[in-house]
Amino acid sequence: MPGSRSAPFRADRPSVAELAAGAVVRRRSDGRVLLLHERTEARWCFPKGHVDAGETLVEAARREIAEEAGLTDLAFGPEVAEVAYRFFQPDHDRNVFKTNVFFLADTGQETLTLEPFFDDGRWVTLDEAAALVQRPTDRTVVGAARSAARVQR
Repeated sequence: MPGSRSAPFRADRPSVAELAAGAVVRRRSDGRVLLLHERTEARWCFPKGHVDAGETLVEAARREIAEEAGLTDLAFGPEVAEVAYRFFQPDHDRNVFKTNVFFLADTGQETLTLEPFFDDGRWVTLDEAAALVQRPTDRTVVGAARSAARVQR
């Protein structure tokens, strides 16, 4: 796909494991969730990013949400999903086995300050999120967030 940073997995190339953390960030005022639009891959996703050495998953998720969306008023709830996938990075000539852990997080902030990597950010309902996300792993996160929201009621 044009603009993609990844390609199909290649069993003949070296592999690395990566761990990332993020959240389904809910706006306290109306329960809408945050989706970010990646400029290079033209897709909607939840905020997430690599876990740095010595960081907890929640610390990494908190840092990444601040970097990607400018949100710092975050109250973290339970873990809602762990998704894993693999892909090939042509620019590094390697495969990546990636695991992403997602939490629920609530915020009172509404204004976003997007990292340049993103060209849009929206507060949407979970139904709207399900329609906007394209990757099966993101759809899994939407389903898990729905289930967690029902349990919390």
